[in-house]
Amino acid sequence: MYQKYKNAELVKPSGIDLKDRLVGVQRVTKVTKGGRAFGFSAIVVVGDEAGVVGHGLGKSKDVATAIAKAVEDAKKNLVRIPIIKGTLPHEQKGKFGGARVNIIPAAPGTGVIAGGAVRTVLEAVGIHDVLSKSQGSSNPHNVVKATFDALLQLRDAKAIAKDRGISLEKVFNG
Repeated sequence: MYQKYKNAELVKPSGIDLKDRLVGVQRVTKVTKGGRAFGFSAIVVVGDEAGVVGHGLGKSKDVATAIAKAVEDAKKNLVRIPIIKGTLPHEQKGKFGGARVNIIPAAPGTGVIAGGAVRTVLEAVGIHDVLSKSQGSSNPHNVVKATFDALLQLRDAKAIAKDRGISLEKVFNG
């Protein structure tokens, strides 16, 4: 799922205290010759609030099992996100489908300035100070995936130093 991100570190769910957050539940309808068949799809974000996060989609005839399936799916897609002092290492844009998300690091005490699905993802990651702007589609599925696109592109100074083959000091001082 995250093959296009070279610095995406996949995490196993064992031994991590994960909290799940419901982003949205949709009632979906399938029209058959016997009438309408109703079902539910749920999108969930799970995270340990310390840099590990994943998202999942579950579908079922009733809400509770759809959410349970979504949580199981989310636990299969956990990744580690670099966090520096409760905020992001740098500004980043992400997009998926028609949704575009811009996340910007903020000074301590700012809080999570984000709406809807973006807020849910950022809080699950454990980011406490961030500014964000969501543009384009407000479809929660695409907004969550666009936020993940932005988060997975983040790199901390250690990763940049390793990629360039230089010391950490040289990254900052040239």
